Amino acid sequence: MTAAAFFDLDRTLMAGSSAYHFGRAMYKAGQMTRRQIARDAIDQIRFRVEGATDAAVNGLLDRVLDGIKGRRVVDLRRLTPDVLAGILPRVYPQMLEVVREHQDAGRPAYIATAASQPAAEILAQALVMDGAIGTQWEIEDGIYTGRLEGAFAYGEGKARRLREFAAEQGIDLDASWAYSDAASDLPMLEAVGHPVAVNPDAELAEVAKREGWEVLRFEKLGERMRMAAAVGIAAAVGGSGTWLAARRRARRA
Repeated sequence: MTAAAFFDLDRTLMAGSSAYHFGRAMYKAGQMTRRQIARDAIDQIRFRVEGATDAAVNGLLDRVLDGIKGRRVVDLRRLTPDVLAGILPRVYPQMLEVVREHQDAGRPAYIATAASQPAAEILAQALVMDGAIGTQWEIEDGIYTGRLEGAFAYGEGKARRLREFAAEQGIDLDASWAYSDAASDLPMLEAVGHPVAVNPDAELAEVAKREGWEVLRFEKLGERMRMAAAVGIAAAVGGSGTWLAARRRARRA
């Protein structure tokens, strides 16, 4: 058996929420209203500053499943360039260095996220990682049904998917690493021998201190708030040009 490294996505590998960039791509493609994208921008601001809550994540899941119901798989896959354009600039270079260190030491590195399995796999390919564990959306005849296939990869559901994946791939979890920012990922962190808290929320920071876990900190609250404000401005006006302008204004603040 081999060791591996598993990385949560939102606020661990990247700044903010990947779901917002998926929604923004849907808006640009005419598949989401301005009101919906503005609501997601407000959620993004809260997430950037406070982190996620179980209620917020489950609410987002319900909106996502409702939004994709009846849509062709190919239509959502065509959003990939716009989704990656939003996510890739927000990947933390510090975490990419950690990913490469594991890979260079012979440990495969995987994304472990509540996001959809196809989206997680595409991002893993873009980051030259070894694969991904995500949430499976049910498909019938090339159409999304709006239902889940298997467990929602969040909280205990993510840990369950992790254990199943490890068994399939011959991975020794006791010798493996897991990285996350949030207490919601405690089941995943506790499933491995080397848990690491990344820019942890208050609850996870407390657990990490008590248990003697490694902690990585490089994101500051002020930067989170400036970037979150830029997201809100961009959502209010729409369009990639105004998004970039808002981000630049936030950087100069």
